[in-house]
Amino acid sequence: MTDVLFGQSYFPRFDPKLYAQHQPYPPLGTLYAASYLRSLGIDVGLFDAMLANSVDDWRGALDRASPRIAVIYEDNFNYLSKMCLLRMRQAAFEMIRLAAVRGIPVVVAGSDASDRSAAYLEHGATYVLIGEGELTLGELARYLLGKSDQPLELIQGVAYQGPEGIVRNASRPDLKDLDSLPFPAWDLVDVDCYRKIWVKHHGYYSVNLVSSRGCPYHCNWCAKPIWGQRYHARDPRTVADEVAWLRSTIAPDHLWFADDILGLKPGWIQEFAEEIDHRGIRTPFKSLNRADLVIKGNTAVALARAGAQTVWLGAESGSQAVLDAMEKGTRVEQIADATRRLHAAGIKVGFFLQFGYPGETLADIEQTLHLVRWCKPDDIGVSVSYPLPGTKFHAAVREQLGQQQNWIDSDDLAMLYHGPFGTAFYRKLHQVVHHDFRWRREWRELRRGQSGGNAFARKLIRGSLSLAYHRLALPFSRWQLMRLAAGAKVAIKPITPELSPDAAARPSVGAR
Repeated sequence: MTDVLFGQSYFPRFDPKLYAQHQPYPPLGTLYAASYLRSLGIDVGLFDAMLANSVDDWRGALDRASPRIAVIYEDNFNYLSKMCLLRMRQAAFEMIRLAAVRGIPVVVAGSDASDRSAAYLEHGATYVLIGEGELTLGELARYLLGKSDQPLELIQGVAYQGPEGIVRNASRPDLKDLDSLPFPAWDLVDVDCYRKIWVKHHGYYSVNLVSSRGCPYHCNWCAKPIWGQRYHARDPRTVADEVAWLRSTIAPDHLWFADDILGLKPGWIQEFAEEIDHRGIRTPFKSLNRADLVIKGNTAVALARAGAQTVWLGAESGSQAVLDAMEKGTRVEQIADATRRLHAAGIKVGFFLQFGYPGETLADIEQTLHLVRWCKPDDIGVSVSYPLPGTKFHAAVREQLGQQQNWIDSDDLAMLYHGPFGTAFYRKLHQVVHHDFRWRREWRELRRGQSGGNAFARKLIRGSLSLAYHRLALPFSRWQLMRLAAGAKVAIKPITPELSPDAAARPSVGAR
């Protein structure tokens, strides 16, 4: 019998877009919680939904482990878990039911549970953890296992069903000393299975880690139910210790820093680069960074020295008016400058783009397309504005929300409020943006290519076919987009083709 069986409800099998990418990462937040309970002398096991086929696999895990407590602990470092997708919520409810019918008390932790604790309790959860979970779960598990005399009502950060309704205990302060936590429990992970998937589809193996928790910035669409507006960083030396440990134990070829923003603390990136360089453990990684931080001092060079291979920027929009409405705190010219510096340091750049924010016009959309053409990022991710509880954005559009208030999966792209345009428009815009970006990228790649060998010939053929497809599909998709826009009550200005792959003037940022 296991004391605690951990699981989580993000099943890639239920998210076709992400499953097709074949880039699974273990549930890092869950592994941190499991490792912490172990440090308290509690026996733990793991059900890894990232590698599972369905919720039925959880049924089998419960029968094999016969746990005294079942903990559905979502990975709060995975942005997909933060999106609170409906299919994953349904999976969580079914996982709760399967444990409850076996008489096993169920503890749930995660962004969606923190926002909607009542719904999870109504579906059979015994306890819901509100906010950051390790310390709360440690006290609660010891209480449930009879290893502590601490009364339930004094355990901070817990919600549960009381005799007269739902009880929410006092909130728990954030854990400031992140270095006090043990490394995640990687021994619970089927590393060989993850490695095989990565190597088969990508030729290398990537693993995840974090150097911080939280984000202090005020983007008014960003939900922060776990850490709020606070931010805490690990010591660069401790993170370098973890990189060294991962290299010696798991031997990844690549790392993903899953921080909301890597290197927020002044000088952190530079100190980390020194540690990595001194130990000779430079490992290629990808991370998310802010444009206004990348352009400070030698940050881009330090990122490259630390091993950065790809840096994603939350560009969001090429319209300064939209960025200001979002309270993003960055300027369009900073995005362009950060991209230039990163490319000069030999680092690839990805842009996260967000469309559909209230007040956005076709002219704003065109400015975003223009920014992408000008900056020439190496990759893009496209989404639409997504109102989540606890944000100013959600508060502003709450009255417009219908029965569906979350996407079903990450490729849903449904407009959940009365946006500038309808859902069909933004789904078509997604196609237009990708067609426009990909044919231009293929053009640049083919021009940079060097002749010789079968590998180049195959790359040339694939690139040429991709270029032709996206270039030919673009005009018709754009025509469809303009038809969808015709009935909208916003200023209509045709999206200009700019058919030359290198044609793009410097982005106009307007006078402020």
